[in-house]
Amino acid sequence: MNDRPPLPPFTAETAAQKVRAAENGWNSRNAEAVSLAYTEDTSWRNRDTFVTGRAEVVAFLTQKWERELDYRLIKELWAYTGNRIAVRFVYECRDADGQWYRSHGNENWEFDEHGLMRVRKASINDQRIEETDRLFHWDAPGPRPDDHPGLTDLGL
Repeated sequence: MNDRPPLPPFTAETAAQKVRAAENGWNSRNAEAVSLAYTEDTSWRNRDTFVTGRAEVVAFLTQKWERELDYRLIKELWAYTGNRIAVRFVYECRDADGQWYRSHGNENWEFDEHGLMRVRKASINDQRIEETDRLFHWDAPGPRPDDHPGLTDLGL
């Protein structure tokens, strides 16, 4: 088995690295690549959807990014201990009709000894916004540039 550093137990520095790696992965919108950050038998709750295993992760993310267009995500470390990390996040996207949304959420993550996420619990609320109210501006898909403000700096 290949390790996916940083590995638990996490420090403030390694937890923040893990969060940024997850953000960058999701911003790639490559469901296959993203799924490799999770255990083979990963267990998710995403809103009211329950996902088990990498194949379901790929299917879930593929469908998500087919309907959430121009998706851009920022994650921020909230807390960590041992093999667990709590994250807050916000993403912006639009639907096929052109309506923009800002979605606010919290995630609880648990990792195995190889640094793969085995549990992900996400609670998310959606807010309709006007295109002129968007705050996330970078070329996508792709990672958020290092000089783009994070959630705290944006007042989110």
